Amino acid sequence: MLPGDRQGPDGPEGPDNSTRQRILAATAEVLGRNGMSKLSLSEVATQAGVSRPTLYRYFACKRELLDVFVVWERRYYEHAIAAATAGLPAHERLDAALRVIVEYQLSYPGLRMVDIEPDQVIKRMAQVLPLMRERLERLCTGPDAALSAATAVRVAISQYLVRSDDSPDFLAQLRHAARVKHHAEPTVGEIVDH
Repeated sequence: MLPGDRQGPDGPEGPDNSTRQRILAATAEVLGRNGMSKLSLSEVATQAGVSRPTLYRYFACKRELLDVFVVWERRYYEHAIAAATAGLPAHERLDAALRVIVEYQLSYPGLRMVDIEPDQVIKRMAQVLPLMRERLERLCTGPDAALSAATAVRVAISQYLVRSDDSPDFLAQLRHAARVKHHAEPTVGEIVDH
């Protein structure tokens, strides 16, 4: 699932919002291939299936597109967590959030920007890490909720920064770090196909 695959956090999709969402989803794809410094608005327009003039109607310049993209990406992630945890009993919300983290990291193309521009990613991670920890902590229970959230976030960041041969165990690792007891372990394929 990619950010443009379903209704985004910006509300109902009308023709204008749909085009905007396609441009932002295309930005994730292009960033994953080229990074920020080599981001080409022409390539974003092509990836989104729109003309450059159409792209410029929504975003006047590269800086504006990137500024909006950062907010959109964060809102997309937060919307995915909220949707996955809505209506669940408190003891199931953390596991649902961990599944979203795994799905997001294993399927979202913009996340591979770490391979292209690690300095940009590490700088951004320093800003994102406290937010991730704080939001995950709200879903943790027990006396060590803060420690569980911090440990799970560190495992997630580690998995993101350094891909390895243990990606199929990513969810199990997050569950272990956050002290989530779960009986049936889905495969990574089940999570990505979800």
